[in-house]
Amino acid sequence: MTQADGYLLDNRQSEAGQRFDAFARLFDPTTFRHLEASGLTTGWRCWEVGAGSTSVVSWLAAKVGPAGQVVATDIDTSLLTVTAHPPVEVRTHDVGADEPPGEGFDLVHARLVLVHVPDRERALRSMIKALRPGGRLLIEDADPALQPLTCPYEYGPEQQLANRLRQGFRKLLAERGADLSYGRKLPRLLREAGLRDVEADAYFPVASPACTALEAATVRQIRDRLVTAGLATDADIDRHLANVEAGAMDLATAPMISAWGRKE
Repeated sequence: MTQADGYLLDNRQSEAGQRFDAFARLFDPTTFRHLEASGLTTGWRCWEVGAGSTSVVSWLAAKVGPAGQVVATDIDTSLLTVTAHPPVEVRTHDVGADEPPGEGFDLVHARLVLVHVPDRERALRSMIKALRPGGRLLIEDADPALQPLTCPYEYGPEQQLANRLRQGFRKLLAERGADLSYGRKLPRLLREAGLRDVEADAYFPVASPACTALEAATVRQIRDRLVTAGLATDADIDRHLANVEAGAMDLATAPMISAWGRKE
């Protein structure tokens, strides 16, 4: 997907950095656990797809060391420039349209990327093509349809408003080609693509300061889109942000499903 396609969550918006910080706090422990389990070690060549920000890229760079390589790609690399020194190479790249940035990678990883890519099938083929025989693929993506609520326990007007705005967010995502049930499909897709030893699990944050920070940043980032589409009023959004800031709601995210396998 290119920026001209109207990507809903532009990396250059001021809230993007806040969202990436929240993602790191929420999901880095799960991601790092899976990456460790892949056998990642010094000297590996890794492709971080749709890297967005720096937390995973920097962690990979420390693991592979000077003898390794981390190719970090995204359609917008503005938040990655601070990592652009060996062993990290930063490239502007559209995984759903461009050829992979090389082959023979020991590890390819994407987190919260493919759900937004219109040509997900091509993107997945590209990532597998880039692996060496025996290389590992780890895909982690959300499944908003599996748990569509901001507040799973909807007991008052504050929770009802939060869930209504989340419904509007999901509508905007779907209109831009997001597959809101993509996460659950990953194990089958990896098997059908020929990967071996395919497994998957899920992580579902229900309440945390990072969930609260992510909700506030996301709503501020899509505010104008929600209002323009008639999915909420400015008053709705002001009231919700005040409720979030008050800290009395348990705010959840969509489950993140991690699926992994090995290329023959």
